[in-house]
Amino acid sequence: MAPKRPKPASVFPKVVDSAALIPPNPNALYAALDLGTNSCRMLIAQPKGNQFHVVDSFSKSVQLGVGLEKTGKLSHTSMNRTIQALKVCHQKLKRHNVTRMRLVATEACRRAYNSAEFCARVLRETGLGLEIIEAEEEARLAVISCAPLVSNRTEQLLVIDIGGGSTELVWIDISDVPPRERPKSLMRLHAGFHTADSPFQTAKVVDWISVPLGVATLRDAFGDVSNDSARYALMSCFFEDKLSDFAPYKDVQKREGFQIIGTSGTVTTVAASHLGLRRYDRTKVDGLRMSSDEIDYVVTNYLSLGPDGRRNDPRIGHDRQALIMSGAAILQALLRSWPTDQLSVADRGLREGLLYAQMCADGVLEDVPY
Repeated sequence: MAPKRPKPASVFPKVVDSAALIPPNPNALYAALDLGTNSCRMLIAQPKGNQFHVVDSFSKSVQLGVGLEKTGKLSHTSMNRTIQALKVCHQKLKRHNVTRMRLVATEACRRAYNSAEFCARVLRETGLGLEIIEAEEEARLAVISCAPLVSNRTEQLLVIDIGGGSTELVWIDISDVPPRERPKSLMRLHAGFHTADSPFQTAKVVDWISVPLGVATLRDAFGDVSNDSARYALMSCFFEDKLSDFAPYKDVQKREGFQIIGTSGTVTTVAASHLGLRRYDRTKVDGLRMSSDEIDYVVTNYLSLGPDGRRNDPRIGHDRQALIMSGAAILQALLRSWPTDQLSVADRGLREGLLYAQMCADGVLEDVPY
């Protein structure tokens, strides 16, 4: 399947702010739920300064997209498993009395021909209304979530979001934005891609792409290859072939002023392995910078362990061990395409982007230009 692209390229849909009659309560709770191909994750948070404070969270591997590559639909078993997780989310939302929320589904529901039936069932059995978002909004929200990690020295930025069913890449030029304003310029994408008449200096989206291959779908595509090393090499080359239509793929990029930020379970797992964490610690992983040599060393170690060794490695974890090599294949394909001295690790993604977007639109964050 060809990578999905916008019409026209580089333009994001604008988000229409709600016209509230009264100012929102700055102490109100917000929720963001991300139902992906592999996982169901939710955050409940409260605005705090120019950030937010997480009050409650939920994360579970539901494998909604199992079998989707072959059948084109969500299986009854996967839907049942996902609905049980969503019932837990509903209980948490009700317990915290959350009224401001966005509950979104991504690639698996975009592709499945029975996704409307599934969403209707979710509403009937859990009371939650799922919104299936397009790939371009998913990419934009990933960029927003990573804004706090952008260096003031960055002029060209590549954000990569490796999901279960798709991988989003967004290339952004912020060279014309004053250094101190560069992270903020990405936050302004909460209202879509601004035109030249914006009163603020904005980030320029050079190009973006959504490749319909993520850790689950890429693994399933090569499930019949028995040799571990051969399967890894084939996955990595196959993914790189899908980048040919991405405009910056053809360019030689200067290392100075160039930053790659990676957000996904793959990237954070590689970082945890690099640090030797037997128990995951977000405070040590989020914002970490890894060199390409350090990433190569971790992936080489994964290959030497083999499937059994990875299954028993506490740094990888039970939920991630079956997907780590397909994710590593994607990550290394990207690093081959744009050699860089460092990759910035982001333990944040769609949920954080959804929260920032809601709070920015409501004007409850401090020191953020709306």
